[in-house]
Amino acid sequence: MSAWFAALLLAAVTVLLGCRIADTDAVTPVPQLLAFLPWLLVPTGAGLLLALLGRWWGGVVWGVVVLGLLAWFIQPYGKDSEPAGPAVASFRVLTSNTQFGRATDALVAAVREQRPDVVFVQECDHLRCDTTLRRELAATYPYRQSVDGAGSQGSVILSRFPLTAAPGVPASMGMPGAVADVHGHAVHLQLAHPMPPVPGGLGPWRRELGRLRDFAAAARGTPTIVAGDFNASQDHAAFRRILDTGLYDAARLAGHDRAPSWPSRTTPVFGVQIDHVLLSGDFSVTRSRFLKLAGSDHRTLVTDVTLHRR
Repeated sequence: MSAWFAALLLAAVTVLLGCRIADTDAVTPVPQLLAFLPWLLVPTGAGLLLALLGRWWGGVVWGVVVLGLLAWFIQPYGKDSEPAGPAVASFRVLTSNTQFGRATDALVAAVREQRPDVVFVQECDHLRCDTTLRRELAATYPYRQSVDGAGSQGSVILSRFPLTAAPGVPASMGMPGAVADVHGHAVHLQLAHPMPPVPGGLGPWRRELGRLRDFAAAARGTPTIVAGDFNASQDHAAFRRILDTGLYDAARLAGHDRAPSWPSRTTPVFGVQIDHVLLSGDFSVTRSRFLKLAGSDHRTLVTDVTLHRR
């Protein structure tokens, strides 16, 4: 009986690993489960233990192989090299999902405490969140680009630096874009908030992540920051394709590649990192940290970056 349960556990994990090896997100429930790939160590360990108890040596070998593959894929994905050119500007970036605007007051307090130079806000509804940000932060952040909307559809970029409007990425939820004048250097800003990979809704999720990938590819060669709630982790093929355009994950550069950002109720013990600040190779990272905001199911990400001349 123990061998039968071991086979069941190892087979389930092997299917998910097969999708990871094949570089595909496949179909539900694969992308939902891949988001929690490090936690697959639990059923794998249980399967290996059951195989040992049942003296099923083929299962033991199977379990050891699966553990090795998991250990390999849990490693950070993407490059982590530093730019070689001289530093020209340092500033702070904050990205936050306010969960339909419920965490707006907490966000205002965090912004005043952290004093970021650029702020990316997702799920900023026009009735509560956008109105509050205009009233409380307009003097500090006179420049903005936004997509107005109710509930999760609204998004806004706030900046101390002058902004020029730029085409955003088309999506079900707002993903505005802008070009910031950072002490005379143009930096492309793009807010990310694609649809989540809900059962029956993988098409919009893949399509909108693909559009972010196309934006990143088109912006290659220019200083670029893409930040927000990606609803995807490094264990999703669709997200890795964005990194493959040459962007770097700021949390990974700061040594926090597996720090979970959602759901905030169980972080940092359990969760997945789906909130990211992605940077072109023109940037180095001094520090990144995740903050809990009352009212939001996401943790806020604050990153200190330095722009370098190529």
